[in-house]
Amino acid sequence: MTPTLTPPETVASLGADERCDRCNAAGKLRVTLAGGSELVFCGHHANKYADDLVKIAVQFKADPEFTWRGADLMAN
Repeated sequence: MTPTLTPPETVASLGADERCDRCNAAGKLRVTLAGGSELVFCGHHANKYADDLVKIAVQFKADPEFTWRGADLMAN
């Protein structure tokens, strides 16, 4: 089955206490995977792994003040 993308508004907002799964910095992006698991990334790691994240994410929610380069990739 091919996952479908859901608009980012349907994903819960990032909490102020959420931390990056790679380095423990403040979370700027949450991606939801097809199985329902979620990953949180700081801005640095979100953009570093954007090419890979867009391949596995079915939903995402970015901090309103953060521009994730993967958002454009997911729109294509």
